[in-house]
Amino acid sequence: MGRVAPEATAFTHRDAGFVFNLVGTWADAGEDEVHTSWARSSFDRLGPASSGAAYVNFLGDDGAQRVTAAYGGNHARLVELKRRYDPDNVFRLNQNIAP
Repeated sequence: MGRVAPEATAFTHRDAGFVFNLVGTWADAGEDEVHTSWARSSFDRLGPASSGAAYVNFLGDDGAQRVTAAYGGNHARLVELKRRYDPDNVFRLNQNIAP
């Protein structure tokens, strides 16, 4: 992935030496709090080893700020494309870039 220029695609973070994707799943909804807690704690503890970037396909309901971080320096260009081709924000049921 590092052989492609950061501005060549939407994904800009091409200089990272590794990627981690922390996934927590469980069957019992009564255990939501305990499992959500360890997952968030683990993510926070990995923070110092992170660039702070995000891969958009790994995001859940993380909010607009994390979506912006996922696209980094390419976000402004993607907003302009969204304004041009989807000004009514029809395609919004993903990690949305607002027009």
